[in-house]
Amino acid sequence: MNPATRQPLEWKFSQVFGERSSDDEIQDADRISTVEFDKSGDYVAVGDRGGRIVIFETKDGKNTADQHYSRNQLEQLDYVSLNHPEYRYKTEFQSHEPEFDYLKSLEIEEKINKLKWCTSLSGSLFILSTNDKTIKLWKVKDRKVKKAREIDSPHQLLSSENTLLSERSFMNEQGIPSFANGNHVESGANSIFPSQEPRSKIANYEDTAYARCRRVYAHAHDFNINSLSNNSDGETFISADDLRINLWNLEVSNQSFNIIDMKPSNMEELTEVITSAEFHPIHCNLVAYSSSRGFIRLVDMRQSALCDYSARIFQDEECHGSRSFLTEIVASITDIKFPVDGRHILSRDYMNLKVPNLD
Repeated sequence: MNPATRQPLEWKFSQVFGERSSDDEIQDADRISTVEFDKSGDYVAVGDRGGRIVIFETKDGKNTADQHYSRNQLEQLDYVSLNHPEYRYKTEFQSHEPEFDYLKSLEIEEKINKLKWCTSLSGSLFILSTNDKTIKLWKVKDRKVKKAREIDSPHQLLSSENTLLSERSFMNEQGIPSFANGNHVESGANSIFPSQEPRSKIANYEDTAYARCRRVYAHAHDFNINSLSNNSDGETFISADDLRINLWNLEVSNQSFNIIDMKPSNMEELTEVITSAEFHPIHCNLVAYSSSRGFIRLVDMRQSALCDYSARIFQDEECHGSRSFLTEIVASITDIKFPVDGRHILSRDYMNLKVPNLD
């Protein structure tokens, strides 16, 4: 397959949905705040500052080669797809609303901080969403909706099931024979119903998706939530804020366990905060989290209930030199991710992407 025949992909930067000109005023609530793909790549969820979640799915393309092979097989075959992936709108819903914490006199905005796909069950999609304080579990399910529309039929009257039943009842009362299925014969002037410009209703089924909130996990974080991560066991997940990491069970919304606590007894002694946290994709007992000082810590939850003492610490050698206010800002790790095999950690700071080896 000749890569030269592939059409070039045009990249555009946009912080909102839809085509907008440079003169259009962008509302703050319409700005995209987070994007998350599911493991298969068939779905992508987008959250905005207005608390909305929009889900897209890939267009049908099962007859293409890249639909029949895994990513690793395609890389070994040196396969080049001629079709760029395209996503179409699936559904959208309001995940969070603005709130007010009367105890702390604090406004909680509806902005979606993180999205995380969960394991799909029975053909339904599950996704976790969070703003600064509250986590929600959503179930997105496809269903068929019956929709009726009216059309003009100058030659024949087409009726829905309910209309046919009512006609049969009326005609039986008049002593006019009808068939067993409720239909009857009409001809010219003998027709009971007027035939001039009749309007008929045709019902068809359309696939649509609806979202329903299954769980609400709240009142567990004093600081703003910055990370969500699902465990490979399919039953638990973690949520992280600036100083703590909590472990949740998906089925239990009123209880969580604190596994990391970096809050000092005196806040003036605070030297770093948690910036991101991620479960290992294979080993359900391993958790990695990063800090504003450029550290990545890998902890084993089997060692103790409170994993304050890290199993391993990863830090760039360049960070061991003299420090200044600017170097600490640049060294701060903003996000970490595991690959599928879990042998490396991809970390991102303000300047670079780095890949520490776990072996």
